Amino acid sequence: MRIAICPGSFDPVTNGHVDIFERASKLFDVLIIAVFNNPNKKPLFDMEERAELLTLATRHIPNVRIDRFSGLLTEYALQQRSYIIVRGLRALSDFEYEFQRALLIKKIAPMIETVFIMTSSEYSFVSSSGIKELAAFDGPITGLVPTCVEDRINKLMRKT
Repeated sequence: MRIAICPGSFDPVTNGHVDIFERASKLFDVLIIAVFNNPNKKPLFDMEERAELLTLATRHIPNVRIDRFSGLLTEYALQQRSYIIVRGLRALSDFEYEFQRALLIKKIAPMIETVFIMTSSEYSFVSSSGIKELAAFDGPITGLVPTCVEDRINKLMRKT
């Protein structure tokens, strides 16, 4: 069974993320979307809320499993019996960062491979930080995030 892990903070999950999940799910038997807490970022949603929103946003993908973890990704992957990490790329700058991370993972755990999937061009400009900034200034986020995320952000920002 080919189990892949798509890790990220997903704060919030965007339609670009969902595009990557849908496409990656066709390549593997199980796709674990693993939410982690990035200590370098101030989250809009806690890990439980992010996992809940991911569950809602991916309920149409039958072989997806949502999980949370902390610690080293390599240790988590091996605990899950996964030897494949899926990373989405939007731009060349993403590639440079993710390439370095993939090489570090390869050094620590040589049996783990990193697979890069380019986002669809319609989402190449969408980022979680951009969504948070738009929402903070009452900008439009319709079509950039799943409806469940838009509703939750609007509620959080007291727009409803």
